Amino acid sequence: MVKFVYMFDEGNSQKKELLGGKGANLAEMTRIGLPVPYGFTITTETCNTYYDAGKSISTEIEFQVLEALNILEEKTGKRLGDPSNPLLVSVRSGAVHSMPGMMDTVLNLGMNDDTVEGLAKLTKNPRFAYDSYRRFIQMFSDVVLHVDGFYFEQFLEEIREEKGYDSDPEMSAEDWQEVIKGYKDIVKKHAKRTFPENPKEQLFLSISAVFDSWNNQRAIVYRRLQKIPGHLGTAVNIQSMVFGNMGNDSGTGVAFTRNPSTGEAKLYGEYLINAQGEDVVAGIRTPEPIATLQDEMPEVYQQFSRTCELLEKHYKDMQDIEFTIERGELFILQTRTGKRTAQAAIRIAVELVKEQIINKKEAIMRVDPDQLNQLLHRRIDDSYVRKQLAKGLPASPGAATGQVVFDADDAERLAKDELKVILVRPDTTPDDIHGIVAAGATVTSRGGMTSHAAVVARGMGKACICGCEALKIDLKSKQFKVGDTIVNQGDIITIDGSTGEIFLGEIPMIEPQLSDEFQLLLSWADEERKLGVRANADNPEDAKKAFEFGAGGIGLCRTEHMFMDANRISIVQDMILAETYEERESALTKLLPMQQEDFVGIFEAMQGHPVTIRLLDPPLHEFLPDKEELLVEVTKLQITDPHSKELKDKEHLLRKVRQLDEFNPMLGHRGCRLGMIFPEIYVMQAKAIFYAISEMMEKGLDVKPEIMIPLVGHVNELKEMRQLVINAGQQVKEETGQEFDYLIGTMVEIPRAALTADQIAGEADFFSFGTNDLTQTTFGFSRDDAEGKFLQAYIENKVLPENPFVSLDQEGVGKLVETGVKLGRETKPELKTGICGEHGGEKNSIQFCHRVGLDYVSCSPYRVPLARLAAAQANIKHEQKQFVNELQAQI
Repeated sequence: MVKFVYMFDEGNSQKKELLGGKGANLAEMTRIGLPVPYGFTITTETCNTYYDAGKSISTEIEFQVLEALNILEEKTGKRLGDPSNPLLVSVRSGAVHSMPGMMDTVLNLGMNDDTVEGLAKLTKNPRFAYDSYRRFIQMFSDVVLHVDGFYFEQFLEEIREEKGYDSDPEMSAEDWQEVIKGYKDIVKKHAKRTFPENPKEQLFLSISAVFDSWNNQRAIVYRRLQKIPGHLGTAVNIQSMVFGNMGNDSGTGVAFTRNPSTGEAKLYGEYLINAQGEDVVAGIRTPEPIATLQDEMPEVYQQFSRTCELLEKHYKDMQDIEFTIERGELFILQTRTGKRTAQAAIRIAVELVKEQIINKKEAIMRVDPDQLNQLLHRRIDDSYVRKQLAKGLPASPGAATGQVVFDADDAERLAKDELKVILVRPDTTPDDIHGIVAAGATVTSRGGMTSHAAVVARGMGKACICGCEALKIDLKSKQFKVGDTIVNQGDIITIDGSTGEIFLGEIPMIEPQLSDEFQLLLSWADEERKLGVRANADNPEDAKKAFEFGAGGIGLCRTEHMFMDANRISIVQDMILAETYEERESALTKLLPMQQEDFVGIFEAMQGHPVTIRLLDPPLHEFLPDKEELLVEVTKLQITDPHSKELKDKEHLLRKVRQLDEFNPMLGHRGCRLGMIFPEIYVMQAKAIFYAISEMMEKGLDVKPEIMIPLVGHVNELKEMRQLVINAGQQVKEETGQEFDYLIGTMVEIPRAALTADQIAGEADFFSFGTNDLTQTTFGFSRDDAEGKFLQAYIENKVLPENPFVSLDQEGVGKLVETGVKLGRETKPELKTGICGEHGGEKNSIQFCHRVGLDYVSCSPYRVPLARLAAAQANIKHEQKQFVNELQAQI
């Protein structure tokens, strides 16, 4: 018989895949003796069984749930639905990977017209009992019966206004009874049924609702963003309730054992007196910082502080802890590994090593390489004089400028038009996830450092300010006020998520600086990694930045990008439009010293590290005017000035553009095919490289040039182009009297090149896999067309697991890379291999590159730190796998 349900004392932290993160942690905390309200977990496998059965709970599952409920009732001495001593439970989701706020929860389950009276008598607190009941009706109706929470909030607001109250704690028991009656009427009207009074019916409806929420829209979006597999399912945790709203000796809160924004080793969080957990997370009331609990309830604070230390040492990581205080007694509701910013992740990892809690390898594995992008973005220039408009809580660091929007849909729409936006809301809910993703930053007027907006923004590495109460937001008018200042939708603001400040207008930003902890962690990564990390850079500025970020060389210098400069484009056009060899040589003579200057700058920036220079690879028409625009100009001149020289020149240019026009430029006259037909272009570039090497040698500076022939599909193309480069080098040698040490290789970006790599390796000193074009030619996709028209639908419908232009398609494109490496090294065992597509800066692709034995990856300068860390993680994972395999072999 399949076991679908586990009591908390039957599990442990090792059963995370089965019990979900929350369930495994509740079991582990129970096991080590912490004050955890008792309960049971319905497994993640049950979720899949539920969906396989057409979203139905089987008799066997129902039996095991009721059996576990009996055990819970015996343990607590309370019974579900018993008016004299009612058991109330929470029903919460709990996936394997933390998905804060993405799925549904029901609290106070078991309440009805009878149990509410029993609870009032038992606690001698009718106000608390009826408040709990109205919360349950609202939450259950929203989550299970799909009645929009707006109706309940609107009704409650009307009652408060009618009675002259400012906040919920002013409401009496009689007031809550009036609210309950109104809430039931709302359910009848909008759900077309009466509110269910039977606690067991409530329980099974809630379990189904939590399973259903695994596939709600916000959960699907979040999983796609975080690359969480959809087949894992969610567990459901049924836990006896404890109450933080039983008076001023009760409360609830959320705390981190370290600061999740900065990583400082200090308790960080907030709580509310006389409140339930949803009050803190929802941001309806602005909570107090955790440090003030020391004054309010010193004994509880000391117990909580000791518990935090115990949990951090037990789990060997920063913990995110939910707690409730019921009449002076502390209960731990949940602990999990806390979400954190990249800055905090690095500091925490490094400090845990210094505290001898973890080792260097564990520290390297603790930081997600994707997070490092957060540290490499700009921040507000401190020297700029600015006037603060308002200040809230600094919920997630970073700075952003953009147009104010008040709706998540507007944020998504405008961001698609490449406009920078900042989402401003009273508070956010999980339904706003798409707007938070689209916006550059989020600002809320309510809520604290652990509110929904704060947690989600931190996880995404986006700037966020919460609890900015000075903002008086009018969602209908799409504006907010701060004193006499009115800010409308579309107005520009700048925010600083590190300080909580909001400013009018756009403010200058400065480049990021890497912390000492960041540099230390990357130095540890460099000790561990086997893969080299280079950068793609086309000019001296990018090369300098790459060197600062720790690149071990340039893996791709795209020379065509050097020609796009405004001062050069006319010369390039002269080269393309030349009718004779002499005319083309004249243009090339002017371009050569420009190219030489570029190469000198790049060589100097890289200080003796290898530099791979790719010879020209564009469709030539890219340097010429747009054909359609030119045709319009010609037509106008034919009508207005038919005998002018300008018309004659434009007609000549149009003829040339038409000559160069191709049906499929990506597969047309580009790459080495250009050098084959116009060898003088490649000769000019090769000479510019050798002259630059000569200049460096005269300065006494070391240089390691690697000349790359693009788009080779047949060995004979490389053989001819290789000889062309050697001949150019010989000419410059004769002029300068200097010997040059250099490599000649090819970019493998055509499937045929990978499949005949054994032949091509005979003419190559290195292979660099251009995985951008190799992906296009393998799939038969034009990237621009695919991403704009159908690729997103493919990913959403699971035709493809993810975008192959972002993460390397290991089964197809990867097989070609693996084949190319294997065949190439059969011919030339010392053959140097690397990749230089965008995949060189993506962690899963880097892991693949390590596995197939590449020598290096190359990526954009700003992704170099990410690649250094990911390369170290790839080696550590490989070592761990080898160790496990050796152990299994011994057994």
